[in-house]
Amino acid sequence: MTDAPPWGSAWPDLSGRVLAEGHVLPVRVYFEDTDFSGASYHASYLRWCERGRSDFLRLLGVHHNKLADGSLTGEPSVFAVRRLKAEFLRAARIDDELEVHTAYGSFTKATITLTQHIVRGSERVFELEVQCVLLSMTGRVLRLPPALVDMLTRG
Repeated sequence: MTDAPPWGSAWPDLSGRVLAEGHVLPVRVYFEDTDFSGASYHASYLRWCERGRSDFLRLLGVHHNKLADGSLTGEPSVFAVRRLKAEFLRAARIDDELEVHTAYGSFTKATITLTQHIVRGSERVFELEVQCVLLSMTGRVLRLPPALVDMLTRG
């Protein structure tokens, strides 16, 4: 589905919700997310956090296709992960209902650092600090345009 129906989004929470403290994305653990022991495979946590970051940006108006066509930054660009700091605290298991929480950390001229954590109810199972850099399509580091920073910080 590319267009929302006239009465609003068919799936209003598909991208989670932006709250005062950041963004929350619900996630369910499926069989494909687990390893032979029944616990979530370590890369699953990173995928869930990527979805949280992407949906957070999308809800703030920073769409990947608008970055790619240059309409947000003046030239085709993309965010790329520069650094990750991950803490695996508890195992998530099949059918668990999780929430991915995403919030701002800090900004530099070319990077944004986000803090993320995944919870199961009130129990924190994973923490991540991720620094993303804005790159041109040729791989050159770009400054974050003021208009883009405004979009990111008004959420």
